[in-house]
Amino acid sequence: MRSSLPKVLHKVAGLEMVNHVAKAVEEAKVEKCVIVTGNQSRMVEDAIGASSKKASFYQQRERLGTANAVLAAEAAVEQNYDDVLVLFGDTPLLRSETLVKMRNCLADGADVAVLGFDTENPDGYGRLIENDGQLIAIREHKEASEKELAIRFCNGGIMAINGKKCLELVKSITSNNSKGEYYLTDLAQIAYERGLKVVAHKGDEQEILGINNRVELAQAEQIWQERRRRQLMLSGVSMIAPHTVFLSHDTKIGTETTLEPYQVFDLGVTIGERVNVKAYCHFEQCRIDDGCDIGPYARLRPGADIAKSGKIGNFVEVKNAKIGVGAKVNHLSYIGDAVIGKEANIGAGTITCNYDGTNKHITNIGAGAFIGSNSALVAPVSVGENAYVGSGSVVTKNAPSDSLVVSRAQQTIMEGRAVVLRNKAMAFKKKKMDKERKG
Repeated sequence: MRSSLPKVLHKVAGLEMVNHVAKAVEEAKVEKCVIVTGNQSRMVEDAIGASSKKASFYQQRERLGTANAVLAAEAAVEQNYDDVLVLFGDTPLLRSETLVKMRNCLADGADVAVLGFDTENPDGYGRLIENDGQLIAIREHKEASEKELAIRFCNGGIMAINGKKCLELVKSITSNNSKGEYYLTDLAQIAYERGLKVVAHKGDEQEILGINNRVELAQAEQIWQERRRRQLMLSGVSMIAPHTVFLSHDTKIGTETTLEPYQVFDLGVTIGERVNVKAYCHFEQCRIDDGCDIGPYARLRPGADIAKSGKIGNFVEVKNAKIGVGAKVNHLSYIGDAVIGKEANIGAGTITCNYDGTNKHITNIGAGAFIGSNSALVAPVSVGENAYVGSGSVVTKNAPSDSLVVSRAQQTIMEGRAVVLRNKAMAFKKKKMDKERKG
């Protein structure tokens, strides 16, 4: 990956790859999740621990192959679970349904099940060698015969193993390669030669995609996004241009909501039902209730909470603010650290001046209040219910309910003065141009 970050901590849809796998394990109702780490183990443990409190960790001290990685967790494997699933932390597209199917293979009598896939381009993949419905070996590409190289059914790397026999089988694997490593793929042939039932379960090539570089990471992101968009559309969300909508792993969107083109949903976003999201909006750690109208070009930052039927218009930014039922912030405004009451109207160009250079302060605007265009509300400050703030006002003191607030300089008119100013400006410009020509 050419990165200081461990490979499995690179993210797809805002979630570390290894946590995608851990999530699939949890959804498949697997009893215990064991993580084998290598270098920078503390970083991996911290990332997984934040998502899964059930995981336990073992460290592979030496890089001696995949079978050796399983033996690093020998203390967990020897507890005689009914079955053991061996997964990889760099396969973020793996589904829980596939893990259930792998376990079902064992429930149906297999001792070992290997996840495979058909591909048009098998180069570099291990081939699954079958005979009479049994998997008899996994042949690495460089060791395969010409006949075996023609096989397009390839090894996806993931295995389900009879828990009572797992440890014995793994310990039987020997190092018979130039690298001195112990390959888990040898387990299939060992099990078959012992008369055990070994099967290959056919999965989806995309699902088993392993990530080794940033090109493949981007490919996984694209596949994940396409998959999730489809799920949302089938659940009742409309997307006019689905390929322009980018979701996070935890994005929640209600039915009958419409997304116009070009939306970015960062982490922690929940959108209710019948919401109309116009083009070019960005959302992060915010909540939008039912029936709202958002955008275009709106940015909702962490803590933005828009109540039912609220309106957030074009070029509006909201941060750490509660917008009441039916309230409107229609255009060109910044609302930060504020509480906006029910049915209040915030005029164009209004800002809450929430930061004094050291601390953030709260602005409270009551229900039904009207804030005129181009107003600045200097927090901490409150505007009461049904109060009216005149356009262009700078509000520094609390305004009671039903009051009119006007705070701006007295307008002065000097007739003919514009001609004087214009002539003065033109003379200055001519003098400057003459100097440049001579210069």
